[in-house]
Amino acid sequence: MKFEVTILGSSSATPLFNRNPSAQLINVNEKFFLLDCGEGTQQQLLRYGIKATRIDDIFISHLHGDHYLGIVGLLSSLHLNGRSKPLNIYGPTELQEILEVSFRHSQTILRYEINFHPTRTDQNEKIFENYDVIIETFPLEHRIPCTGFKFSEKQRLPRIIKEKVDELNISVEEIKLIKRGYSFTDRKGKIHLPGELTTEADKPKSYAYCSDTICNWKYLDILNNTDLLYHESTFMHDMLERAKETFHTTSVEAAEVALKADVKCLLIGHFSARYRDLEPMLLEARNTFPNTLLAEEGRTFEV
Repeated sequence: MKFEVTILGSSSATPLFNRNPSAQLINVNEKFFLLDCGEGTQQQLLRYGIKATRIDDIFISHLHGDHYLGIVGLLSSLHLNGRSKPLNIYGPTELQEILEVSFRHSQTILRYEINFHPTRTDQNEKIFENYDVIIETFPLEHRIPCTGFKFSEKQRLPRIIKEKVDELNISVEEIKLIKRGYSFTDRKGKIHLPGELTTEADKPKSYAYCSDTICNWKYLDILNNTDLLYHESTFMHDMLERAKETFHTTSVEAAEVALKADVKCLLIGHFSARYRDLEPMLLEARNTFPNTLLAEEGRTFEV
């Protein structure tokens, strides 16, 4: 099953050095989710050949401009391009008011329905579930209320052994039953247990998105054993006091979170405009957590 993260924006407060504010596209089995929508997100979608019309769910972590100022433009473009199917938006309660005011004063009546789902910042909460994935929020600690998001694959059914299908002439309906744990009786009356006809499905994978936050360790439990963790890394560690003042994280602190949570791979992003060259930040994080990568725009990471 496809499970990928494409970085659309990796800058912090301002777009600079060809880096745009926060936005990511998550592809789970060809269903697309947008995480945050900073200024210029729709341009980034066009740049990387991603059709905005395929996005049915948008998640906004908090209401600092570099994480949501692109959403009104994106929604407006979808309207002008004739979208008719509903769109789900998950985010702070106040975001609904912002959208309503924006469209009311521009005298815009969208052609499609927006289903708004307010998120909580005081506890973990499951906000989405389909056949493939469960999405949860978890509280972060920033200057204003902020949530992280975790995408967890569901356990898939076992895989049928193709050679057994051909050998025993197993029908499609019988395959479905075998995968669900039923025994199979062949044409000669011999009973085959499901374990003889299937192999285990891949272990479910997970992706966590830690937007703006001070490093406080409170979210370690939900991050535990995550396959791919994106964690903001606004400053290098010599700016630790500045990070604390602004409720952000340093590259070393992000690496320590990854280490303590026993994640498989760490992506660092949300880079301060003071850094044109990101290599020193990457090396600093790797000193603590070697399997660290830069959340560079245009790159797609397999979970």
